[in-house]
Amino acid sequence: MKNNKKKKETMIKKTIDFENKVILAPMVRIGSFPMRYLSLKYGADYVCTCEIVDKRIIKSTRIVNKKLGTIDYMNKDRIEFRTTDYEKGKVILQLGTCDPDLALQAAKHVEQDVAAIDVNCGCPKRFSVIGGMGAALLANPDKIIAILTNLVNNLSIPVTCKIRLLNTYEETIDLVKRIEATGVAAITVHCRDAVKIPVIANGDIFCYDDMEKIKKISNINSFMIARAAQSNPSIFRRDGLLPKLQIVKEYSKLCAKYDMPYQNAKYALLCIWQDHQDNIGYSLVKSKSIHDICKGVGEEEYYYQVLKERNEKEIELSEETRAKQEETYADQCPYIPRAPYIPKNLKHALDESDDKGGKVDNENKKDEKIVVKGDEGKENVHVEVNGNNENNNEVTKEKKSIIDESKIITEPNSQESEKNKHKKIKLS
Repeated sequence: MKNNKKKKETMIKKTIDFENKVILAPMVRIGSFPMRYLSLKYGADYVCTCEIVDKRIIKSTRIVNKKLGTIDYMNKDRIEFRTTDYEKGKVILQLGTCDPDLALQAAKHVEQDVAAIDVNCGCPKRFSVIGGMGAALLANPDKIIAILTNLVNNLSIPVTCKIRLLNTYEETIDLVKRIEATGVAAITVHCRDAVKIPVIANGDIFCYDDMEKIKKISNINSFMIARAAQSNPSIFRRDGLLPKLQIVKEYSKLCAKYDMPYQNAKYALLCIWQDHQDNIGYSLVKSKSIHDICKGVGEEEYYYQVLKERNEKEIELSEETRAKQEETYADQCPYIPRAPYIPKNLKHALDESDDKGGKVDNENKKDEKIVVKGDEGKENVHVEVNGNNENNNEVTKEKKSIIDESKIITEPNSQESEKNKHKKIKLS
C-alpha cells in the first residue's frame, strides 16, 4: 500500500480541455486511423477509436513501425490500434471492459500513446452487451464506479465515460453525479445542468447549425459526431462539406500509405460513397485489395508510388540494421594478426618452470601432454615432453625451443605407425 501511495504522489497527471470542443465519436469499424486522420484534418478537436476490448489490448504487442512511421498494437497479423504523431495528444481510446483490473491493465499498456481513455458504458451492440460491456454496465452502476475509480487513481492521462440515458431523468442524474465523483474528466450524455464537469452532447448532429441549436436550448457547448462523420468526415469543416469524391480519394490514399486492412477500408468507403450502383460504388463493392480500391477511385498511380517509397524505406532500414550489426560484431571480434598459437596451459607450465629456475620434477612429471583441438577435418595436435631426461634444464630449453620455432608434434591416429607418432609439423 505504501508503494502505491508513493506512486500516486509522484505521478504527473495530464489534463485535457473538453470545453467547447467537437469530437469524432467512437464507431464500430469506422474509427480506424484514416477516418480519425481526416476528421482532425477538417477540424475535429479530438478523435475516438472504435471500441477495443481490454483483453485484445492486453494481448497485443506494441511495435514501432519505422517503415510506415506508425506505432502499432498487433495481435499476430491483426491491427488492434495504429497511430502516428499526427494525432498525438488528440486520440482517445475507447475501452470495452467489465472488469476494473483488466481495464487498468489494458489502459496502462497504451497509456503512452493516447490522450485519454474513454470507458464504453453506452454501446447497445450485441457483441458488447453479451460480454457485460457497453450498455450492459448501466444495469450495474457499482461496477461502472469501480472501473472508473481504478482508472482515475492509477493513470497519468484523463478518463472519460460515455453513457446512454436511463429510463428516468432522476436515474440518469443520480448515475452521472456518481460518475462525476470518481474524478473523470468528462461525460458524454445530455445532463449539462446536473454536474460541473463538461458534458458532451452526442446524437442527431449533422452540421454546425445543429450544434448552435443545442447550445441555445442547453448549457452544452461540446459535441460528439458519429453518423454525419461516417458519411463525410468533412462535417468538421466550418466552411461546409467537401465533395464525396474528394473524400474517398483522400481516404483511399491514406489506406495505401499506412497499409490498412482492405476489409475495413472497403466498409468505411462504402459508408461514405453510399451509391453502390455507379462506377465508383460498384468498383468498391468488387474490390479485394487496397490496390483495387485505389484503382477504382482513380488513385492507382499513387498506390504504386507508395509501394516504391515503402520498398526504398525497407532497403534503407535494412542497411542501417546491417551497419549496426557490423559495428557490434567488430567490437566483439577484433582482428587478430597471424602468429604462432601458444596454448594457455602450456604457457602457464613454462612460466611455472621459469619461476623454479628451470627445474622439473622427474618423478611427478614423467610425461607432459597438451592437446590442442584442430579445425574441423584436421588432425588434433599436442606437445609431448618426456620428463625422464637426465638434464632438466635441457628439457626446459627444449620446451622453449619447440615454442620459439613454432613446432608441434602430431598426435597419431590409431592406424598410424609408431614412426609417425613423433612427426614434427611446422606451423605456418
